[in-house]
Amino acid sequence: MPIVQNRKAVHDYSIEERFEAGLALQGWEVKSVRAGRSQLNEAYVIIKDSELYLLNAHVGALPTASTHERADPTRTRKLLMHAAEIRRLIGKVERAGYTLVPLDLHFVRGRVKLALGLAKGKRQFEKRDADQKRDWKREQSRLLKQSTR
Repeated sequence: MPIVQNRKAVHDYSIEERFEAGLALQGWEVKSVRAGRSQLNEAYVIIKDSELYLLNAHVGALPTASTHERADPTRTRKLLMHAAEIRRLIGKVERAGYTLVPLDLHFVRGRVKLALGLAKGKRQFEKRDADQKRDWKREQSRLLKQSTR
């Protein structure tokens, strides 16, 4: 069950593959994520020196967090994945024109994980087409509910 979702990513990109990565977080950040004080709306993933980093993800500080440490809510966070997976992602991103998009934050056995999507950007007409298909599916389910009553 996701803690935070990036709904905009599904609308703006067509997701080809999903991956799961760990996050290098500080203690106060884990507490804030558990409390639901995080956002992925403007977040994105970059590759630098054969490592993955999450940029622009907002994790707000709790008022009860420690006062001796200065909290930066949008700091760069390192993503933790196996080296073979990272190399595979780098190859696809550099050669095939894909991008890495954060999809959601969730817990696995008490640890915060980030779901990444290997994605290609949608053009405007593809977004409209997807909206029309979604609306038609919704209308179909309404019609089926009415006919079964």
